Amino acid sequence: MARGYPGYDVLAKWRTPSFDEKTREVVRRRIAQPPPRRFFTGPEQQLVEAIVARLIPQPDRAEPIPLAAMLDAFMADGRGQGYRNEAMPPLEQAWRLGLAAIEAEARTRFGRSFAEAAPEDQDAVLRAVQSGEVDRAAWRSMDPASFFREALLKITAGLYYAHPAAWSEIGFGGPASPRGYVRLGLDESDPWEAREAAP
Repeated sequence: MARGYPGYDVLAKWRTPSFDEKTREVVRRRIAQPPPRRFFTGPEQQLVEAIVARLIPQPDRAEPIPLAAMLDAFMADGRGQGYRNEAMPPLEQAWRLGLAAIEAEARTRFGRSFAEAAPEDQDAVLRAVQSGEVDRAAWRSMDPASFFREALLKITAGLYYAHPAAWSEIGFGGPASPRGYVRLGLDESDPWEAREAAP
């Protein structure tokens, strides 16, 4: 993945006014080794690892952001999204049902588990879920496209961009607290923000 901010590392600001002890503690938890699996079963975790590898590939990272482990911790902690889509079951149930349905779709289409399927077959299954063109029986009353959009994609992308490695990748200057951002107009930036490399 080509970076627009070569050499930028948001954590180089660790001992500057961009971070105070509270923000450093939050960031420490995000970059620490993820805790052991607590929510997903072993087979579910293997499936989640395969799915997130297709949703947000990280081929250029020496140390990929541990999305599957972060997702397991997110679910185990029961943090939720701050809202609930009334057309979907509670998040924990939605994930268990959605994962089982994705696995069933892969087995129906390709005769093998999602994790064992070829990358192009995995992509075909995920595109089918995204468009809702799947065997609806496995999904019961949950809409597959809603699960893809509201749970699978939003949460995975949110966790990815909550990690400081992704912050550096997009030139994000770090938490707004304690320093804050002052220059908020179009094409304005504060002196401590990253500068995008010329194309």
